[in-house]
Amino acid sequence: MKRLNDGHLIALRAIVAAGFVGAFLFALILAAAPHFHERLHHPIGASHECAVTLIASGKYQQNDAPLLVSAPQPAVQFSKIPALQSVWVPAPFLGACILEHAPPAHS
Repeated sequence: MKRLNDGHLIALRAIVAAGFVGAFLFALILAAAPHFHERLHHPIGASHECAVTLIASGKYQQNDAPLLVSAPQPAVQFSKIPALQSVWVPAPFLGACILEHAPPAHS
């Protein structure tokens, strides 16, 4: 297979881009002149969709994809919460209560 050099590759890209721009401009012309569109091909039913009708309507409606997420299920380990029991914890700073009082006032 023969490789294209840089000049030929740029020319090929320019031709492809000009083709896309030309096709879009042709679709715009057909959207502006519906009688030319009907000469090109006759619409088949009410659900006729082609590039010209999509450009003329200005939008493309597509249905949303179905959701792939199921409803959340409770975890087994948290389904039953055991009754809480109170536990007595001694206060760690009760021995420091001697520091609560200020020194006696000097008269």
